[in-house]
Amino acid sequence: MPKRTEQRPKPTAAGAPELEGDHGGPEHRHFPRARVSVPFSVWIGEASDRRFSAKLDSVNLSVSGALLSSTFFLPVETMLRLSFELPGGEVPVQARAEITREERPDSQGRGRSGFAVQFVEFFDQTEVTLAKLFLGHQLRGFAEPYLASKRARSFTNELDRVVDALAAFELKRVTEPEAGWGLKQGPA
Repeated sequence: MPKRTEQRPKPTAAGAPELEGDHGGPEHRHFPRARVSVPFSVWIGEASDRRFSAKLDSVNLSVSGALLSSTFFLPVETMLRLSFELPGGEVPVQARAEITREERPDSQGRGRSGFAVQFVEFFDQTEVTLAKLFLGHQLRGFAEPYLASKRARSFTNELDRVVDALAAFELKRVTEPEAGWGLKQGPA
């Protein structure tokens, strides 16, 4: 197995991950990408029909997919099952994904080597674990003072408090676009 020459930052349970910056072109993704290296288990087939399995590290990760570092390649459009655990002890993310593209080093061996996957289905609501990686820090920053407010404390039912806080957060997200996923909003 090749040695890692670069350590990528891992998010902490309390902090937001380091997002990838502007790549110089128009952004077509709906969700930001984080530079985070987490181990992925990927496989094709189930139980006794498993035909392939591997352990790969992510180069970056978003709610919609990941770039996985690899020295081998599978055909684009291959469907995989995958599992990965984020720092913080949450339930592992379980998903089905499609390989959408590959990256190969140039003739001098420079550049990344791996393939991109797009998540097409999540299992057991584990997509929430992934969304919390990006929004957890923001949500905590909003929820702590809001839930301590006179308005939020006036509700005696916990469900009413949660609904009120969600409505307040959504209002903030709509009126202050920087409160959303952290992407610049283009023209409507």
